[in-house]
Amino acid sequence: MIRKEYSAGAVKLSFWFLEFKKAVQLFYEGKTKEDIKQLSINDNIFATSTKERAKQISSTVTARIQSLDESFYPLFLNSDATTQKLFNLAAVMASDTLFFDFMYEVIRDKFILGDDKLTDSDIRIFFKRKQEQSDKAAGWTDATFDRLGRCYKAMLYEAGLATKKKGGMPQTLCKPVLDSTLQKWLEAHDMELIAKAIMGAR
Repeated sequence: MIRKEYSAGAVKLSFWFLEFKKAVQLFYEGKTKEDIKQLSINDNIFATSTKERAKQISSTVTARIQSLDESFYPLFLNSDATTQKLFNLAAVMASDTLFFDFMYEVIRDKFILGDDKLTDSDIRIFFKRKQEQSDKAAGWTDATFDRLGRCYKAMLYEAGLATKKKGGMPQTLCKPVLDSTLQKWLEAHDMELIAKAIMGAR
């Protein structure tokens, strides 16, 4: 897995599972990234309210898909929704190094220790550590980290790894059972750390 520079771009993004699924199908049918962009803008295939949003979703989901080897297309399309969401989660992790680190350093550790509560404090501690490790992250505002934290909690919920956040209560984490086909595919494509983060494996 290629590590990229930390980015706070996720504050503008969502999990976009249905959009991811539609784009995988289009890639599988032979469409290109540019084809999908044009379909998004001209035919509004992602049902967005503006063309700018259409461009953003198209750009994001295609980049996530292309962070994985195209051999995952048929596996994804023949999987159940639970496994498809974990493929989507893996693609988010592969394309966003900061989110990968969150999953590996926070969520994986929680699963290993049998701690099923994710608190706002857990997230603040993680971001504080990243500020100390990265000059780029050190320059971000508290508001940026708050938005990133909300985004990450929403990602976990939509991927099926946590309950929905309610008020000031911690999220309850739900350790997934990784389909053997997905696990083997990740391990065969240099993404064993992503598999370990999702499964909570040592």
